[in-house]
Amino acid sequence: MAEKDPDSDVELTPNDETEGLSPELFGYVGIEAVLDQMRRKAMKTAFEFNIMVVGQSGLGKSTLVNTLFKSRVSRKSCIPNYEEKIFKTVELQTISHIIEEKGVKLKLTVIDTPGFGDQINNENCWDPIVKYIQEQYEKYLREEAVINRKRRIPDSRVHCCIYFVPPTGHWLRPLDIEFMKRLYKIVNIVPVIAKADTLTLEERKDFKNRIRQGLKANGISVYPQKEFDEDAEDRMLNDKIRDNIPFAVVGTDKEHQVNGKRILGRKTKWGIIEVENIAHCEFSYLRDLLIRSHLQDLKDVTHFVHYETYRVNRLNENNSMSLNLRHLTSLNGAMGKEEPESNL
Repeated sequence: MAEKDPDSDVELTPNDETEGLSPELFGYVGIEAVLDQMRRKAMKTAFEFNIMVVGQSGLGKSTLVNTLFKSRVSRKSCIPNYEEKIFKTVELQTISHIIEEKGVKLKLTVIDTPGFGDQINNENCWDPIVKYIQEQYEKYLREEAVINRKRRIPDSRVHCCIYFVPPTGHWLRPLDIEFMKRLYKIVNIVPVIAKADTLTLEERKDFKNRIRQGLKANGISVYPQKEFDEDAEDRMLNDKIRDNIPFAVVGTDKEHQVNGKRILGRKTKWGIIEVENIAHCEFSYLRDLLIRSHLQDLKDVTHFVHYETYRVNRLNENNSMSLNLRHLTSLNGAMGKEEPESNL
């Protein structure tokens, strides 16, 4: 039976009284301390982040990764007397580091793809990359499926793929389009214009617009995807990022003295290109996206979207195979029960 609220003329049904109410607390409970608990627990183990860099040789992939994390983390930087060579096929190479900043540890794995786009015939050069990404999903799926699962499953899945577009100033090449068309559904792709200091500001602006047109015309959805915006605040933030993609970047691991300050930059006879100055290039936008604002979201989209899609497809395949096997077994059993006709 409905009751009347003594402070108003509105009648309340039992459902009205219980749904959506936030009771006032009589005093301090300590719910906010949950965040401190989560932080302490998270800081005991290193966060995992796996980043893949794809692009032809000479576009500064290793240098950019070093610049992003302000340390020598690329495979090229870590191998003494490293010799640059052109690979006949795409060979994926990985290297991992533990980076620590203010007590927070990050286990960073960098996956390089030497040989990509370096041949006269680059047909199917994306196949080893697709295979690697799916192998990491399969490895994670197997760990999830065992009876006695590990408390913390090692995560080798690729959380982000930075794709380096050569600074031609024209349009996306067929290779760029084919690669992104095949990978955007299985990994988060962030396209960048490499060595953007070779373009004038006008050329850079026109090139960015042409790249966006090419992506749209070919139905390629790069990170952050509109369909994964959770609310209006996310949409507003991500719209600003989408307006700047692809990022025009310059990488360097060398510091120079400018107005009494040490800054990362590339020195030319015209002056110093400051890597972290947004008036010079968009490196800061890329760093903020990958590390400061969207690192966890990149991992979430990888787990809840790309990996989940792979997991569902694999389970459906296994169910289909199981049904087919059961059907064949039942047929064989029925045939075995039939008695042969007597010739007597």
